[in-house]
Amino acid sequence: MYGITFRDLKKVAYEQIADPKILAPTDAIVKVHLTAVCGSDLHVFHGRECGLDCGTVMGHEFVGEVLEVGKEVNKLKKGMKVASPFTTSCGVCYFCTSGLTARCVHSQLYGWVQNGKGLHGGQAEYVRVPMADASLYVYDDSVSDRQALLAGDVLSTGFFCAEMANIRPERVYVVIGCGPVGLMAVLGAKHFGAEQVYAIDQVPERLEMAQKLGGIPLALDQNPWAKIQEITKGIGADGVLEAVGSKRAGQLAFELVRPGGIISTVGVHTSPNFAFSPAQAYDKNLTYRIGRCPARHYMERLMPKMQELPFDPSVIVSHEMSLSKGVEAYDLFDAKQDGVLKVVLRP
Repeated sequence: MYGITFRDLKKVAYEQIADPKILAPTDAIVKVHLTAVCGSDLHVFHGRECGLDCGTVMGHEFVGEVLEVGKEVNKLKKGMKVASPFTTSCGVCYFCTSGLTARCVHSQLYGWVQNGKGLHGGQAEYVRVPMADASLYVYDDSVSDRQALLAGDVLSTGFFCAEMANIRPERVYVVIGCGPVGLMAVLGAKHFGAEQVYAIDQVPERLEMAQKLGGIPLALDQNPWAKIQEITKGIGADGVLEAVGSKRAGQLAFELVRPGGIISTVGVHTSPNFAFSPAQAYDKNLTYRIGRCPARHYMERLMPKMQELPFDPSVIVSHEMSLSKGVEAYDLFDAKQDGVLKVVLRP
């Protein structure tokens, strides 16, 4: 098969690689219909997260059809349309049954192989899925491939971010970062009843999309702090949804949130320290919520109600390219060229 593999810093390749095989009786092999490039893929691409083996298949977002199943797979049959969250989960451990599927004791992240151990990703023609019965979500034609793909990561993550912010209709919320996750956080906040959602970014196309999804665009160079202070009469935002993962974004979130407010963080942070001190958090009576989205849990909630969302989440897909153009897709997404928001790849 062919796939997109990690070769070195800022270097991925489209190349022929070995087909995945059933390694455990609970495995399935999925023929990929659609995959995507994610912002967190760029952490590896730029070396902000290190340790990935050269030759690892990239990517953790994919949908497709079941091609083969192990002898202990009971719920899946060949030909079923399936979507996957970005991590696998067993479905029966304490964390899975508590709804925190991202912290399953047997969980693996797609697209991470280190020292020969791990799980290859979904930016390929086929992918092996461990614990397939619990990890994969079967969907029908009422949900499009693009919608199902987004549910496995950015849509679920955006809604998780919004839910952690304890949205209330009469309060003021701010989303920092209008990449795919931030845009879905805007959608999630509106879904949960927020009336005022200010969306901060510096890319015009992203701000335009945030506005289409119900947000109020606020350019980074327009002094967001002064604007939020004006709107709230000097109090600050009730909740800040941080979807970037940088120290600068963390500092801005701390500045914007009111005393007693909530910062909800789903951006993947790679810096060793917080942007603010424990003493500063104490002096602001801050609630800080952070973590990896339990996407498999959210898929159960979101997929059956996809048509009830205030907007179709797949509107954020700006580019669809052949998998063979995956190297170009990484460069495009990294450089934020051609109005790119979300790039999907079709094998």
